[in-house]
Amino acid sequence: MDDTATFPVPVRITGLPPVIGTAPGTLVLGSFPSVLSLCRREYYANPRNQFWRITGEILGSDHRLPYAVRAARLGEHRVALWDVVHSCYRDGSADAAIRDPAFNDIAGLLDAHRTIRCILLNGRAAGMYFSGLDLCLPEPVTVCILPSTSPANARYPLSEKVKRWEVIRAPQ
Repeated sequence: MDDTATFPVPVRITGLPPVIGTAPGTLVLGSFPSVLSLCRREYYANPRNQFWRITGEILGSDHRLPYAVRAARLGEHRVALWDVVHSCYRDGSADAAIRDPAFNDIAGLLDAHRTIRCILLNGRAAGMYFSGLDLCLPEPVTVCILPSTSPANARYPLSEKVKRWEVIRAPQ
């Protein structure tokens, strides 16, 4: 290698916009989309991620439906999706590989959608990033960290995740 050789410059990657209906009551926040989700422009696009299977079982919707239909069904159940991290540097899809995160304006989203009463954090990484935001949440918004739906989380079987995620259909 000579002195003129260059190395690839890391590129800051940006997440997805929120999926949000007209009167959301619950906001599900992940950490940051996987590479596959970013490529497809779909939340939880990895077929091994259990998010759509879990929410489909709880809310009575087939997880194999087209993405637009699944997203619309969440809206019908007053559930919105977004991520805590807006942009970062990351090689691969692992949360542990996230570097120099910039965060989404969650306070602004809550202000614009005052019907949100519950924030569900999809896994410990989302919980860690969210707790670092030092938000002053409006009353009566509650926050709950749930087991990650990621294929990397083998700690809980699917049946246990479904049971823990039942709060997604809490009265709103």
